[in-house]
Parts: sequence; structure tokens; C-alpha cells
Amino acid sequence: MAKRKSTIGRPKFNIENIVASADLQLDLDLYSIAFKVYDVEYEPEQFPGAIFKMKEPKSSLLLFKNGKIICTGCKSEKEVQQAVNKTQKMLFKYAKNIRRKGKAKFTVENIVASANFAVMLDLYGIASSVKNVEYEPEQFPGAIFKMVDPKSSLLLFKNGKIICTGCKSEKEVQQALNKTAKLMEKFASPLEDKDKKKK
Repeated sequence: MAKRKSTIGRPKFNIENIVASADLQLDLDLYSIAFKVYDVEYEPEQFPGAIFKMKEPKSSLLLFKNGKIICTGCKSEKEVQQAVNKTQKMLFKYAKNIRRKGKAKFTVENIVASANFAVMLDLYGIASSVKNVEYEPEQFPGAIFKMVDPKSSLLLFKNGKIICTGCKSEKEVQQALNKTAKLMEKFASPLEDKDKKKK
């Protein structure tokens, strides 16, 4: 049997969302912040944190009394740093206590990224031959591939579309997709013309 020609190139990806956390080293009066800052909502009977909707970079930040924040909605690590810096600068004037000055560092908790391998994938073949893959098409149309290193979960669809979750950096996303592309190579076939039009 002739060796299959490589059909999946180096995967490119789009970041759909980054979830990150940071400690601003501030003690915050959330009632005062919600009263004075237009884009902040605080309903402590429903949730212990305030919600700050930032327009640029477009993101949502959960603010807690102890100065810890959760940032969601950014599309790059650079945007996360911008959002954290802007939030910290805005909150300094409302802090009851500043424990430490200086730029807050953030930790990426999760990245959700999408990619398109631009091939047809044989999900049955993948599920029966590749370790850590689950495929139950009557419950969900995609196969779930749990990668150990970098630790991540990838949703694989037969049209070659991929959703990658669980990585902690953009570099890890690229590593996970590169490894997946290599593993899936022998289960890939060229897209038919009608599938290419739908891409």
C-alpha cells in the first residue's frame, strides 16, 4: 500500500477565550466601586464578587474584596495583561488598603482555541486506534481526545474542525495541535469540494 501523502500542515489557531486570574494586592470596597464606576455591577446576595465589563480590550472581570480577580473574554495573553493593568490602575483609588504596589502578574487558568485541519477525519478509526479518545456519535458529534502533555482536551469533528481547551499558554495550544495533527495524519483524507465551500 502506497504511503499516504501528508494532508495536514502546521495547524494555525484562533483563541476564542482566555480565563486568567491575578492578585492585585488590594483590599477593595466593592459597594463603593459599584456605586462610583459605571461599568461595575455588584449584587452580593447573588454572587460575592463584582462584575466589571471592560470595553477595550473587550473582557469581563470578576472583582473580589481581597483584590483577587478573574479575567475572561480576552483573545491573547497580551490583552489579558492590558486588562489586568487597566483594572489595577482604576481600582487603586478605591482601595481600602494597598498591600503592595507594582504591576500585577496574571496566571492563565484555561485557553479555548479553535483550529481547522482542512481535512476529513475518520473519527471511528481515531477512536479505535488512538489512546484516550472517546467517540459516542449518538450523544455528541465530535470525538474527545484527552492529551496528557500538554494537559488538554480536544474536540475533533469529522470536517477537520478542532476545539482545544485546558492549555495554559498559547505555546501549549500550538504544541497540542501539532501533536494532534501528527497523530491524526493517517486518519485524514482530503475534503470534498462541497466541504471546502463550507469552510
